Parts: sequence; C-alpha cells; structure tokens
Amino acid sequence: MSSHSFHHHGAGMFEGATLWHPWEWILSFFLAGLILLYWTAAAVSNRRHRIWPAHRYVCWIAGLNCIGLSLAGPLARLAPANFPMHMLGHLLLGMLGPLLIAFSAPMTLLLRSINVLFARKISRLLKSKLVHCISHPLVAALLNIGGLWILYTTGLFTAMHSSLILHIAVHFHVFAAGYLFTVSLICVDVVPYRRSFRLRAFILIIAMAGHGILSKYLYAHPPDGVPSEQAKLGGMLMYYGGDAVDLVLVLWLCMQWYRSSRPRSASFHPISD
Repeated sequence: MSSHSFHHHGAGMFEGATLWHPWEWILSFFLAGLILLYWTAAAVSNRRHRIWPAHRYVCWIAGLNCIGLSLAGPLARLAPANFPMHMLGHLLLGMLGPLLIAFSAPMTLLLRSINVLFARKISRLLKSKLVHCISHPLVAALLNIGGLWILYTTGLFTAMHSSLILHIAVHFHVFAAGYLFTVSLICVDVVPYRRSFRLRAFILIIAMAGHGILSKYLYAHPPDGVPSEQAKLGGMLMYYGGDAVDLVLVLWLCMQWYRSSRPRSASFHPISD
C-alpha cells in the first residue's frame, strides 16, 4: 500500500474535524464522570479510613487526561495520517496513562468505599482463576508487547484506520494490556497474587527488550503505507519515550525490593569512643 493510501484511509475517519465529533464529547463527559466518581469514592473512604493521599488524585486525573489526549482532540485527529503522532498517542494510552492510573490505586479505593458485602464479591473475583492467569507478569507482557508486534507487523495497523469497530478494539486493548502489565509489576494497588521481585524484574527486562526491538524494527521496516521518515521518527519516539516510562517502573520495582529486604526495625547506635 502506498503512503497516499495510508493518509487517505487514516484521514477518512476524521476529515473536516475542526470541531469536536459527538463521540469526543461523549468521551470527555465519560472521563469527567470518572474523575467525579473517584472524588466521591475518596470522600466516602475518608469518613471510614485514613485520608486518601492527595497524590493519588493527581495521578488519577493525569492518567485520564493521557487517555483523553490520545483518543480525542488534535492528537487523535492527526494520528491516523501521521505516524509520529500515532506513536505519541500509543505512549500516552498504553504506557504513561496506565502507569499513572495504577499509581492512583483505583481498586484499593473502590474496596475502601463500598460496603463489606460488595467488597467480598470483588475480592472473590480478584482471586478467580481467570484473574490469576491474566495478572501473571508473563501473560500480561505477552498481551502487551505481543499485541504491539501483531499490530505493527501485520495488516492490522492499516485495517484499524478503515474500521471504526476495529479502531476502538485496538485502542481498548492497548490501554487494557498496558494497565494489566503495569499493575502486575509494580503492585501498588490490590494484587491478590503478588509474584516474586526476581520474576517481575526478569519479565520487565524481557518486555523492555521486546519493546525496544520493535521500535528499531519499525525504524527500518515501516508499516504498510507509512512514509519512511515518519516511521523513523515514530520508531525513535517509541524507543526513547518507552525507555522513559520503563525507567519509572525499574526505579519503583527497585525501591519496593529495597523496602522489603531491609530490616523492619533498624535503629542507629553511634559508636562511642
């Protein structure tokens, strides 16, 4: 497929979009509703438990904004016909957004704000075999990184720009897989099955390698219809932007390992002469 075809199909879904589409308004109201819902849950939680940390509000709002920027507005309209903009949206939707939302600990807040009966039902769901399977870091990494390889090395990337249903499905998978991968590694929210630090660190290294190799592959082998220069810029953005987010995961994982390995009650005893 020629680059002209890529631009034509990509722009077709969003052409003439100087004003917001109805679905963009729907998305905006939906995200605003999630912010209000989070705020309400925190208010309920604060009456029963300790005050919900302020930084978690910030992470929730920032994470939802990453999702909104990637799916609506100028960036979303440029993305189908501009590969670097598409890749920026991928970083926001599949990496930075999930990371920020994971740090906001929405599941913990949910369990703190609902009654005991519903909390027990959710806890049983979190301990189910399905959740046990998909929350394993290896499975989450395969869904996340493997999904990206399928997207960019098959005809799926071209097809998603000419089918609204496929477009929505791909973007949902990018976010869901990114979030699942993140929470399986850093364990800042309710995690029924916490794997060892060594396993999580090993999976993170493999996933980083897979993401980096894919970015270099895209640099040299553009997806169908993507101009070479755009592929190079997009590949570089994927490589360095992905490394920046992965660095946060590495530092957080190391900090958790340090906290778990140090003595719980260490005291300082000065040596007297």
